[in-house]
Amino acid sequence: MKDNHQYDLLVIGSGPGGQNAAIQGAKMGKKVALVDREMVLGGACVHQGTIPSKTLRESALKLKAIKDKAQSFDFSLPQNLAVETLMSNLEKVLGGHTEFIKETLDHYQIERLHGRANFCDPHTLEIMNPRGKVSQASAEYIVIATGSRPRNPPNIEIDHDNILDSDSILRMLYLPESLLVLGGGVIGSEYASIFVLLGTRVTLMDTAPRPLMFLEKELTDLFLKHFQRYGGTYRGNTKEKRIYWDGLSKVVVELDNGETIKVEKLLVTKGRLANVETLGLQNIGVHQGKYGLVSVDQFYRTNIDNIYAVGDIIGSPALASCSMEQGRRAVSHAFGKPLTHDFSIVPIGIYSVPEIASVGLNEEQARERHGSITTGRAHFNQVARGHIAGIEEGMLKLVADAKGEELLGVQIVCDGATDLVHTGEFAILNQNKVDVFLDNVMNFPTLGEAYRIAAFNLKRSFESERKN
Repeated sequence: MKDNHQYDLLVIGSGPGGQNAAIQGAKMGKKVALVDREMVLGGACVHQGTIPSKTLRESALKLKAIKDKAQSFDFSLPQNLAVETLMSNLEKVLGGHTEFIKETLDHYQIERLHGRANFCDPHTLEIMNPRGKVSQASAEYIVIATGSRPRNPPNIEIDHDNILDSDSILRMLYLPESLLVLGGGVIGSEYASIFVLLGTRVTLMDTAPRPLMFLEKELTDLFLKHFQRYGGTYRGNTKEKRIYWDGLSKVVVELDNGETIKVEKLLVTKGRLANVETLGLQNIGVHQGKYGLVSVDQFYRTNIDNIYAVGDIIGSPALASCSMEQGRRAVSHAFGKPLTHDFSIVPIGIYSVPEIASVGLNEEQARERHGSITTGRAHFNQVARGHIAGIEEGMLKLVADAKGEELLGVQIVCDGATDLVHTGEFAILNQNKVDVFLDNVMNFPTLGEAYRIAAFNLKRSFESERKN
């Protein structure tokens, strides 16, 4: 007879979505257990994706700063530079973050169950630990947050040496002379903008006319301007016909227009697959869609009433901040806690170079919901700190109602945007009027001053339109 431990909530997966789901349950006084097949906490987000890529990004930014200041002499990295030397502090970063996760789970008295989970029935999991011992755990509600992995298109043979995915790109032995990134989504755009700063000749290619199509064109235009200024090339409306390693030194990309491109390395970022194969979802009838993605309603509830799913396994936007909020909302709904604000007031951060961040409604969404609106912009070449920091192409945009009073959204493009956006986030959450940025003082000189300049621009535009 297997031991069967009883809980109020079971969460499968310790990534951002799983962590927040478990913590929300514990905050509500529930008995919670977090199930994960890995020994280390944090999921693929921490160990294969977010933190390693952002660590490399910081090295790229430091090298960019050196290049920008060294205009009187030629600066370039040595050939065959090992990629791992650019992430020398990675283990320290990972260690500190996973220790923080452990301390947080311990603080909320969340039990950890180490092993591979499989559904026996909608309320019961069978958990096999690394030694093969099997136990059972049951709960009133179960949240699945097992993350995703790179999707390997059937027509592209990924060898993890010459043709890479987002897991193997950081295991390259040395920086390539040329790189083609296939796919203009978040992962592709981030890596393309990082490697171009490291001196690699980068081509970013997608079937869409521009990268990051879910963002406003105004934002992606600024991203591309910076990318191209450092030598990057974007090829939109372009589709590959055949991709293969020539057996000697190049990856060959044959396009459907008859053109051929040859590069040293190729990175495939063509979507991700949900990590759900071993869960036995078919045994209990959980509905799934393309790439194994789990189907959920607006509360992140599956077609099985007591089972919820959050994070990458439900598809776009597949960003850490969104996964965290999904986890919180799923558990809140399960246990009847009212939600206090709209999901749009969850910040989105894209760690490209420059960073792109957004919170609330963008201009198009605001027009659809409110009709007439007002907008105000601050370009960072108008901001003293922007001049000092050499930020030439950044922008902060405020979106407000037709009267120029109610703040509806903020969009930012610049280094530091993912930090700067939180000022706008809390202004929206606290229902501050746009005037809050005019009637109060920020440190000078700071990038935060862009809020005041954008608010002034918005008010001036509103007055001008009213006169006309």
